[in-house]
Amino acid sequence: MIRLACLDMAGTTVLDDGAVADAFDASLSSSGLSTGSPDYQAAVRYIHETMGQSKIEVFRAIFEGDAQRAEVANAAFETAYVEAIQSNRVAPVAQAAETIEKLRGSGCAVVLTTGFAPTTRDHIIATLGWGDLITHALSPADAGRGRPYPDMILTALLRTGTEAVDQIAVAGDTTNDLWAGSRAGAAIVAGVRTGAHDDADFASVPHTHVLDSVADLVACIDTHNQAVSR
Repeated sequence: MIRLACLDMAGTTVLDDGAVADAFDASLSSSGLSTGSPDYQAAVRYIHETMGQSKIEVFRAIFEGDAQRAEVANAAFETAYVEAIQSNRVAPVAQAAETIEKLRGSGCAVVLTTGFAPTTRDHIIATLGWGDLITHALSPADAGRGRPYPDMILTALLRTGTEAVDQIAVAGDTTNDLWAGSRAGAAIVAGVRTGAHDDADFASVPHTHVLDSVADLVACIDTHNQAVSR
């Protein structure tokens, strides 16, 4: 039976009207990459490929270990995204809050996972008024490594007292979400069509389901639970 749902934030439970892409643009410019240059275009391609990963790790890879440039870029990203939150560009995915309520009501812990820094993550949660709705929220800084590693999901298991990895459902909009869920041994690893990646991307990595949105996860879990209880 599923006892823990680990749900991604941006693109899965939260919509931001392109704020992530705009924040990345701001971060690349602030760290000295000229818009349209070959290095800029290469960075944009890498960002798309690594959607869902820890933002600071993405910048470290782009700037090839130049810690100072990576920190400047990450700070600019977080600042730009917080400004987007303050400009009311961030809103819940349709039925996301209701889905979390249904999961919690069925006895399932709900942990939000994200590549954002904890301060940005908490700002989003406070803006949406989700503080009392969820069980926990985790960033890479809370767990060791970000996606595609399974650390956040396994940390969620430990913090919620979930007994086994086959009691976990994972949902996210990127291939890195699916890699993390699969590597954690989750019973349900679902890609959702509301964010950065699509069915063709999902087909390239291990997963169990592709859903139109996180709102479909309740039925997915119910079907799984009915099958394992027979």
